Amino acid sequence: MPLTVLLVDDEPLVRAGLRAVLEAQPDIEVVGEAADGAAVIPLVRRLRPDVVAMDVRMPLMDGIEATRAVLRSVPEPPKILVVTTFENDEYVYGALRAGADGFLLKRARPAEIVHAVRLVAEGDSLLFPAAVRRLAAEYGKDSGNATARAAMERAALTDREADVLRLMARGLANAEIAERLLIGTETVKSHVSAVLAKLGARDRTQAVIAAYESGFVSPG
Repeated sequence: MPLTVLLVDDEPLVRAGLRAVLEAQPDIEVVGEAADGAAVIPLVRRLRPDVVAMDVRMPLMDGIEATRAVLRSVPEPPKILVVTTFENDEYVYGALRAGADGFLLKRARPAEIVHAVRLVAEGDSLLFPAAVRRLAAEYGKDSGNATARAAMERAALTDREADVLRLMARGLANAEIAERLLIGTETVKSHVSAVLAKLGARDRTQAVIAAYESGFVSPG
């Protein structure tokens, strides 16, 4: 089965460029397009894409609100990849905090675009971990507070789960974590699942943001 993608951007040329890049891959299919976040929910419900590649800034409903709306109202929601012009953008961090799985720069090379879509769909590694760390350092300090710290304390991670979360924050994939900790890949997957469940996180991106904002991991 091909990996299916929905494109959401108010610039037709951006959508056309992304479609051309993605559909050049034999295992990726663009199943639809929209010009604003307000159109996302009905399209997601009808098309059931694996990934939504969505502009973070749009005139009627931006990528932050659209991300929240999809995750709130769509059962088994797709992965969400926000597309942005500038990586050091508060809107991008807002979208990640709202539940987006990663972000993609509009100036990215074709190979980087394909890699980002596939990586987000697979969900076993953090996309652009250094950039997420910089965003957390810049904008997370205002979000990280007693609530985030209390949530991390309530999670009561085991020592091994804490080790796994720290390595997740560095962007390591499951296989790399397994090699670093000298444990099996399936064991890593179990630890990752436990971390997400304890933190109430939808995916590893949200778990890493929680780790930064609570002070469990320093973004510096």
